[in-house]
Parts: sequence; C-alpha cells; structure tokens
Amino acid sequence: MFLGLICRSMPSVTLTHSAVLGTVFAMETNIAAVEYSPYLVVVVLMLAAVAFAFTPLLLARLWARFFSPQKPGPDKNATYECGLESKGDAWVQFRSEYYLYAIIFLIFDVETIFLLPFAVAFTGLGVGAFLSLMVFLFLLVAGLLWAWKKGVLTWR
Repeated sequence: MFLGLICRSMPSVTLTHSAVLGTVFAMETNIAAVEYSPYLVVVVLMLAAVAFAFTPLLLARLWARFFSPQKPGPDKNATYECGLESKGDAWVQFRSEYYLYAIIFLIFDVETIFLLPFAVAFTGLGVGAFLSLMVFLFLLVAGLLWAWKKGVLTWR
C-alpha cells in the first residue's frame, strides 16, 4: 500500500496488473544513467572475498574473548601430541633423499596423468601430436634414467 502511494506521487510511473504475477510496477523515468568504473565489480568482489575470509576469524576471536574461560596453566600450555606427552626435541632432521624421492614420485605421477589425453585420442592423432608424445616420453624416460643413475631411487 505504501509503495503504491509512492508510485502514484511520481509523475512518470504507470501501474499495471497481471492475473498471474500480481501487481507489477513499471517505471519510466528520464534519469540519466550513471556510469560506473569497470573495476568497481572487481573491487566489490575483492572486498567480499576478504570479508568472507576474515569474518569467521573475527567471530572466533570474539567468541574466545567473551565465552571461553581464560585459565592458563602448565597442563593447558603443554605441548599436546596425540594424547602423549612429548619427549625430546621436536627438531628432528630428515635426510634430503626422502624429500627428493617424494618430489620425483610427484613429478612422474603428474607426468603420467598427462599421457591420458594422448591415450584416449591416440587413433585420431596426427604425426605432429605423435612426435610431441614421443619427445615427452623420451624426456620422461631420460629423467627416470638420470634419477636411477644418481641413486635417488634406492631407498637406504
């Protein structure tokens, strides 16, 4: 009702009725269109993303400040690892071969996934695609032979 009064007071507003949709207001005004910067959408989405990320953090901080009991002590401040008390230093050095072994595994694992599109479309490939596949496989095998020759693949 209030919207109808506002619309009647505007000089260029027409009110139409539809049996299916109910009341529809059609406004015909001569207001000049406002042009916005094309980066406005990017800025608004960036602000929304930052708000989306920081709102749960802020709410958790506020919840902890107002509702969580603040009772620090030796048991509460102790390092907790799977229900057991930690013993010794946490800085244990690992040999770099473990990391190199894992990285080589990931490289060859991902490269074999790249072979799937070639395998699916093998019968429809041209000569250029076949040659690029052979170069790819040559580099893959050369890397495997290099790692084997360097002794990276032997587990000690």
